Amino acid sequence: MVTRLTKGRLKVTISETRAELGEVAAREVGAYIRSLLETKPEVNIIFASAPSQNDFLANLLLEEIDWSRVNAFHMDEYIGIDPHAPQAFGQFLRDRIFSKKTFKSVNYIDSKAADPAAECERYAGLLRQMPADIVFLGIGENGHLAFNEPQPELTAEQFAQLPTRVLDIHPETRATNCVGDLGGALEDMPRKCVTIGMKEILGARKLRLGV
Repeated sequence: MVTRLTKGRLKVTISETRAELGEVAAREVGAYIRSLLETKPEVNIIFASAPSQNDFLANLLLEEIDWSRVNAFHMDEYIGIDPHAPQAFGQFLRDRIFSKKTFKSVNYIDSKAADPAAECERYAGLLRQMPADIVFLGIGENGHLAFNEPQPELTAEQFAQLPTRVLDIHPETRATNCVGDLGGALEDMPRKCVTIGMKEILGARKLRLGV
């Protein structure tokens, strides 16, 4: 059974199972993408890499969408990780959707870039050229979006303007997400990442958050 709530611009869908919620979300998102493609030649989508996305992505593959008119991005990546390692966020999405459909373009963050700061500029530039129509979000255990950790010292306006950047991964995130994603000892986990900023996330036409 699905329950729906609305508060201002926020629409909430609640289900007893993740599988059912994945089906419902995919149908609604598929309809939204098709409606965009009726009015513009291409659609730009930022994808999240998280277990919360699995059922949604599996069902999204079943939707009738002209993926050849979709430009795809992902949200974040560990610096230094092999881009084809199963724990890499780009590989997570490659396995689940990017390799299964023919996209207009798939734009990966280069985890092996010699200059991570320059890679941030490159990726942010792509997002300026192809601003997101929709962002698929997951939320971390401590409330982070991509690798944008909660920062209570910032005002909401300041937080909303955080750019794509290199970050030291928060110790709590390393101890939960990184260990869970990569396995092994904490001291072996990546310490830095590239994340798209809240500026790029909140600049999208629509946000879809799965938890």
